[in-house]
Amino acid sequence: MIKLERTSVMNLENAMRGARNPMNSWDRMDSFYDEDGNYVLGPNDLGLAKRLRRAGSDHRKYIRQVFVSVDITAPMYWWKEYDTYKVATVANSTSTMHKIHSKPFELDDFSHDHLTPESEAYMQTIVDHLETIRLKYVETKDKAYWYDMIQLLPSSYNQMRTCTLNYETLINIYFARKNHKLDEWHTFCDWIRTLPYAKELILAEEEED
Repeated sequence: MIKLERTSVMNLENAMRGARNPMNSWDRMDSFYDEDGNYVLGPNDLGLAKRLRRAGSDHRKYIRQVFVSVDITAPMYWWKEYDTYKVATVANSTSTMHKIHSKPFELDDFSHDHLTPESEAYMQTIVDHLETIRLKYVETKDKAYWYDMIQLLPSSYNQMRTCTLNYETLINIYFARKNHKLDEWHTFCDWIRTLPYAKELILAEEEED
């Protein structure tokens, strides 16, 4: 299970202005903000953006200046793979260490969408046991019970992080993960495709001009 919420794409205008710096071609900028406040690339700017995208990473530095912020809720086993991407990413997470005891454990705190009925029933016993331990910790503040929760916690436990990335990082993620075995990566790649100008700037799917 993975949820991607509260997506915000920022700095496209400044990135495109910077893309024109090498040739001092700012007078050819033709992008604008529509009535909803969205930045719309004009034909000149979009054409330049696509040419630079196809020219490779040395020429598409502007891509690294288009920023994305998103809240991602995903299981710890997925986060372990996401953490491969350390360059040009920032994440601020909910704290397992500080807040694991602050609410009752429930089955939906864990990704269980692919469990067989038999395994889901067993998972419920783990959740129930974790809740028993949590109540003991809340009552006694005995650190041994806190360690029980930390060390028994399954990797399917869901954590929410507010993540910041840029379009260059998303290019790397998309082409490395689009055929991954985990369904969470397929959902993530589908989300990438919904971003403004993803088809042209991230996927480079359009025909050459």
